[in-house]
Amino acid sequence: SGELQLKTTLWELVVYAIFLADLSILTFGMVSTDMYYLNKAMSRLFVEPEDGTRGFASIGSRDDFWRFAEGPLLDGLYWDKWHNNTTLALQHNSSHIYYENLLLGVPQIRQLKVRNNTCSIYPYFHTLLEDCYGDYRYRAEDRSAFGLKNESQWKYTAASSLSPWYWGSRGVYSSGGYKFTLPESKEETVEKLAFLRQNGWLTRGTRAVFIDFSTYNANINLFCIIKLVVEFPATGGALTSSHIYSVKLLRYVTYYDYFLAACEIAFCLFVVTFIIQKARNIVELKKEYFRSVWNWLDLLLLVVSILAIAFNIYRTVQVSLLMEELLSDAHVYPDFYFLAFWQVLYNNMIAVNIFFAWIKIFKYISFNKTMTQLSSTLSRCAKEIIGFAIMFFIIFFAYAQLGYLVFGSQVEEFSTFQNCLFTQFRIVLGDFNFETIEAANRILGPIYFITFVFFVFFILLNMFVAIVNHTYAEVKADFAVIPSQELQIRDLFRRGCNKALVKLKLKKPEMDTKPADESLERKRTKKFIRSIHLLRTQTQSQLRAMSPPQSFSNRKAAKASSRAAPSQGCVAVFVCSRLFRYTARLAKELNNINAQLKRIKKRM
Repeated sequence: SGELQLKTTLWELVVYAIFLADLSILTFGMVSTDMYYLNKAMSRLFVEPEDGTRGFASIGSRDDFWRFAEGPLLDGLYWDKWHNNTTLALQHNSSHIYYENLLLGVPQIRQLKVRNNTCSIYPYFHTLLEDCYGDYRYRAEDRSAFGLKNESQWKYTAASSLSPWYWGSRGVYSSGGYKFTLPESKEETVEKLAFLRQNGWLTRGTRAVFIDFSTYNANINLFCIIKLVVEFPATGGALTSSHIYSVKLLRYVTYYDYFLAACEIAFCLFVVTFIIQKARNIVELKKEYFRSVWNWLDLLLLVVSILAIAFNIYRTVQVSLLMEELLSDAHVYPDFYFLAFWQVLYNNMIAVNIFFAWIKIFKYISFNKTMTQLSSTLSRCAKEIIGFAIMFFIIFFAYAQLGYLVFGSQVEEFSTFQNCLFTQFRIVLGDFNFETIEAANRILGPIYFITFVFFVFFILLNMFVAIVNHTYAEVKADFAVIPSQELQIRDLFRRGCNKALVKLKLKKPEMDTKPADESLERKRTKKFIRSIHLLRTQTQSQLRAMSPPQSFSNRKAAKASSRAAPSQGCVAVFVCSRLFRYTARLAKELNNINAQLKRIKKRM
């Protein structure tokens, strides 16, 4: 029955709310505001110093790289003095950045090179140019020894199978290369960097240099993994990028961490229960199960949850193994970037999971009239929106190609086709820089901007709003005559509360109120009967108004006049259409009254 279905839906909503609360606690337990402040502190120290010195972001050439490596980099890595310039006694020859962040192991610097003659020179320039170093590609990578050829920094080291590749601004770089680690003392590091600079460690074929190191802050139990990347494209100059990840790799330290562990166990139990439930549904419904969008969403949540559980176990094991390796030899570089990279992917996966988990709530609150109207509006206008989207993106991509070809070589926001798409979305939202477009092309710039705003913003977006608004008005009119389930939910809660109070002996059984309820129901029944008579009377009056009685002679004259004046057929069509609309509205109202009468009979 309907009441049983309503109870089942409410019970599933309560269970899912507990699951969602558990998932939210786990998700927000992985992050904290300390991560942001730690990242900001490291960025101010290495990337963009606030004391006016030239930091990592100011590197524009190979000389600037050596200037940064022998200056701000060493000053940030090796803290051997207090704020009053007194000497700091290092514990176990370990540096403490900002006096709080322990430098784990030693930093590592590596570079990737390309071979000579990896690009083609036009024949006219063969006498002027002998060497040609193209953009970085894995197949064009130089793996031969160079320079002094006696140590690791002069010999190529193959990439590890577990280390992820790096996606930079000018290419995707492998995890191999020419590597070396920095000594533990600042003086030895200065000598080593000066030696490499004087012997030409950076060459014309160098395409990327990576600086990697990791720190640990015991005060907040956070690892900070830092990767500074300098790309030397074939065009000359240098491009910098930095990635600073603050992650919590040691999970179970405080009492709150053990509470999160209990939540993780509960999460696993929920996932196992949902797997069994969905397996039964698939066996019972078979192909019918996969025709619902909500069922596909359930399967997506289960898959992501299983992946999260598997990765959590894998990460815990890997962290323990890596910590053992670090403690055994403090003179090596600990590759925490591998764990940080996958930890960030795990966080993103959990973020997507909890996003869809919140969206799934709409499945259980469909009995709410407003929510049902919104979902019905979107489903009813889906075809019209798809047709509109095709037209919208045809115009949108046409303008994107125009902007890329006209402004691509002058304006950074149009330097790539992807940037053109994002820039146009920003223009729609009102975030644009008209001066740069006009400076790039004084004629096509204003024409591009004005026509794009006119067609996309003033026409297409208003068409989209009109489609949704028109569909919503139709859905709202339809739902106005459909009985709502909200009253049933209120009655169900009211009866449940009364039963609970009676069992707890906080309220007497409602024996005397039954006659009053029956009289109230009789009054409601009489009211509905009156409304039925009123509707019947209105219908009869409408029919008399639209088709007045005529005598035989009048009908004969009307027939002759209809032959002489065909325009009267339009009036007949109008009358029929008006009668059809009124009949449909009347049928909806009668259905509503019929449903309410059935509920009254059940209560009696």
